[in-house]
Amino acid sequence: MTLVRMDNVGIVVEDLDAAVTFFTELGMELEGRTPIEGDWAGRIVALDGMRTEIAMMRIPGAPGRLELVRYDSPEAIAPEREVVPVNTLGLHRVMFAVDDIEDTLARLRPLGAQLVGEVTRFEDSYLLCYLRGPSGIVLALAEQLN
Repeated sequence: MTLVRMDNVGIVVEDLDAAVTFFTELGMELEGRTPIEGDWAGRIVALDGMRTEIAMMRIPGAPGRLELVRYDSPEAIAPEREVVPVNTLGLHRVMFAVDDIEDTLARLRPLGAQLVGEVTRFEDSYLLCYLRGPSGIVLALAEQLN
């Protein structure tokens, strides 16, 4: 058996339009958007009567995609805590390399992005930060120095 590639990371969101706008501003492109429903789809995820809409976002000229999903039926379940700490078990975060971390934050803040901590320098290598995006998604940004 050989692993061929990682195709995408799926993220459930409340507002698909807002999430598409957010990730477009980050620098991704909308590859496509479509409803997903039917018995076949419900059997995959073990949800009867599943109806969703997905938006596939891609990084221009690079591998890697995000599948943003809004559940119409059954409704998405909010976590017990509205703001889940970054050390919660499960998918931790998605990291993106950017060429200007401050510019990226300035563009994302009007769309609801909030820093988790602060922009921090790691040696002479990187500026790094964690931020929360739509639906509380935790992202990391890394700007390589030099």
